[in-house]
Amino acid sequence: MKDNFSVHAGKYAKFRPQYPDALFDYLLGLVPAHGAAWDCGTGNGQVASRLSQHFRKVYATDISRQQIEQAKPDPKIEYSLQPAEQTTFPDHTFDLITVAQAIHWFDFDAFYKEVNRTLKEDGVLAVIGYGLLHITPAVDTVIRRLYVQIVGEYWDRERKYIDENYMTIPFPYACQPSPYFEHKEEWSLEHLKGYLSTWSAVHHYIQDRRTDPVELISDDLKAAWGKESLLTVRFPILLRVARV
Repeated sequence: MKDNFSVHAGKYAKFRPQYPDALFDYLLGLVPAHGAAWDCGTGNGQVASRLSQHFRKVYATDISRQQIEQAKPDPKIEYSLQPAEQTTFPDHTFDLITVAQAIHWFDFDAFYKEVNRTLKEDGVLAVIGYGLLHITPAVDTVIRRLYVQIVGEYWDRERKYIDENYMTIPFPYACQPSPYFEHKEEWSLEHLKGYLSTWSAVHHYIQDRRTDPVELISDDLKAAWGKESLLTVRFPILLRVARV
């Protein structure tokens, strides 16, 4: 499992988008019992904190200490440094396992072995992510230029799974049909630039060229943004769900 986000854990916690309430309502409706959930690749605990509102106990794991240190303490969440592919959890522990915006970094076979071992009978696995954001056609054009033309060669090869909406990841289960979800937030231009600065390809570009690629598009972004202080940002939610 790769760790591309420890160095910028603070930015990640500040600027990364959330997930819509409707997504959690849907997942909760699939799970027969709300005893224990495991959020693997938890990062700063975005999904774990949402699950803790409904499950008696949530176990949240990551390989990045810096990411976990950004999580808000919650008595119902137990954070630990563990790789998703090899944990210390007992067999048949969880009613729900979630992995959000992280499975593309995993060793798939080893992770699914852990899923099979730790899920209860009739438990649910939810693989969650979000695709490239949409704002306005003008702003989207500038972001797309950053994404493809400027930092395109600096994306890790695993990024292709997100570009392909997680439909091409190895998934050894019968995928349950699920509705389409979209997350919306109101962002300022500065928040957008902060979010773009969390992209792993941006980090790789800076390390290689000693130049911030977000600044290369700053003027074009400002012109495309216009006079509005806030614009609606939309993230398509990627989702693959299975009852294991």
